[in-house]
Amino acid sequence: MSDETQHTTDGIRLELNVRVMVIDDSKTIRRSAETLLKKVGCDVITATDGFEALAKITEYRPDIIFVDIMMPRLDGYQTCALIKNNKTFKSTPVIMLSSKDSIFDRARGRIVGSEEYLTKPFSKQDLITAITSHVDVAAKAANSEG
Repeated sequence: MSDETQHTTDGIRLELNVRVMVIDDSKTIRRSAETLLKKVGCDVITATDGFEALAKITEYRPDIIFVDIMMPRLDGYQTCALIKNNKTFKSTPVIMLSSKDSIFDRARGRIVGSEEYLTKPFSKQDLITAITSHVDVAAKAANSEG
């Protein structure tokens, strides 16, 4: 099956109609996540750090946010805490991304309100599973059709 047919809706392949924000200071991580997510029909917004993300969140209102932990200026924990302390966005799922995989990092992610913790390098399936676990994809598809 070619790459072109893999991301179409043929009953087997997913066509996610979800607005996703990816916050990471690594251009490589942002690009790879964006490429993978666009192939399954996601609308992807990227930001290089927490400050840029906070400005874009109010404008784009993402359905789910993936945030790197280690970033300059405003790290992922601080960014997540600010999102979760905002009454408009506190129910928006936040997934932490990190190359660190200690129990302390995971616990700190939970304390600031993240729904899940993915370890880098992540796969396309990791991203899709996180989205389908935390966003009502069926409702999003129904809303876009009507």
